[in-house]
Amino acid sequence: MVESDYVPDESTLDLIKKAFNAKNNAYARYSGFKVGAVALTGDGSIFTGCNVENASYGLTMCAERVALFKAYSEGKRDIKTIVVIGETDDPISPCGACRQVILELAPEAEIVLVNRDMTKILKFKTAELLPYAFKL
Repeated sequence: MVESDYVPDESTLDLIKKAFNAKNNAYARYSGFKVGAVALTGDGSIFTGCNVENASYGLTMCAERVALFKAYSEGKRDIKTIVVIGETDDPISPCGACRQVILELAPEAEIVLVNRDMTKILKFKTAELLPYAFKL
């Protein structure tokens, strides 16, 4: 169940701050819409990501996927938590492509979604983010 009155603990607040800092690295030349993300693994490794746009929008990479792909490329596959922050008044919501990737690469993760000033925070389980997901 989505926790809309979720109050993060200190370790989650630290992840939120790391995602906020990652957001500042975004290359959002076309939309101006910056997103930051963090993937935390079971051994405590932290992988950050930001969105990287391209003039051909289909080639843009979202922050969530950057963080997950960085973790996987380093051999870290036990993703426990994913934090995403964007420049929205309400907690940001991952796009459909990111939801599908999160479901496959981090099926048991907690997903924490945060708004621009870190005053609204939601927490989900991965399956809640994409019910009835595509599977082969």
